[in-house]
Amino acid sequence: MDFISICSPNYLHDSHIRFALKSGADVICEKPLVLNPWNIEQLEEIEKETGKKTNNIFQLRLHPSMVALKQKVQNELKVNPSKGYDIDVTYLTSRGKWYFASWKGDMSKSGGIATNIGVHFYDMLCWIFGDVIENVVHLKTPDANAGSLILKHANVRWFLSVNQNYLPNKVQLAGQTTFRSIVVDGEEIEFSGGFADLHTRSHEEILKGNGFGLSEAYSSVETVSTIRNLAHIGLKGEYHPFCKKVIGETSI
Repeated sequence: MDFISICSPNYLHDSHIRFALKSGADVICEKPLVLNPWNIEQLEEIEKETGKKTNNIFQLRLHPSMVALKQKVQNELKVNPSKGYDIDVTYLTSRGKWYFASWKGDMSKSGGIATNIGVHFYDMLCWIFGDVIENVVHLKTPDANAGSLILKHANVRWFLSVNQNYLPNKVQLAGQTTFRSIVVDGEEIEFSGGFADLHTRSHEEILKGNGFGLSEAYSSVETVSTIRNLAHIGLKGEYHPFCKKVIGETSI
């Protein structure tokens, strides 16, 4: 067997990757690769022993808008290496009651909201704007997380939720159930489409030998692991404006 593709619940990824590598196969693993950064360090040892490779599905690295943004940022940093950006990331994807009745609603199995639906966004941010310097969590409820990150070249406010009540009014009126938004220095990055073939393209690149390996997953996995273990501080400092949508329904 050349490849084993892992699409199992998040908490099983680590053991399934180990099984695949030790079975003599390369790995294709859905996000999140694993739940904690130390799992990556142990998997690196198994890769050395087996000579096999683990490939992550980082589909946002292949999204045309993100590729264009990365190129733009790289060009600007060549001119001004100390340049910083102000970024808002908002992602809402509606989920029904089934979500919380399944393993996805169990923090120990999914890693929580930030891990389950947000890990590829943190990967994208670190890929474009550099490593995390500071990580703050402002809001943490079962269906919504929000916080701020200071990256090497960016200050980021982020909001993630599976609660459709927090969708913008215009999105709800249009009958849509998902909202993605990335605003860089006040400019909205078109991000609503372009997702249809990203998994296919990811697999094509892996088969060409161009997959993203274990080391490239470290920053995003470390970020979500930290978020999971941080206490929330409430609406202090640079919090995402969508946090106010949550206040009316639950205490922070």
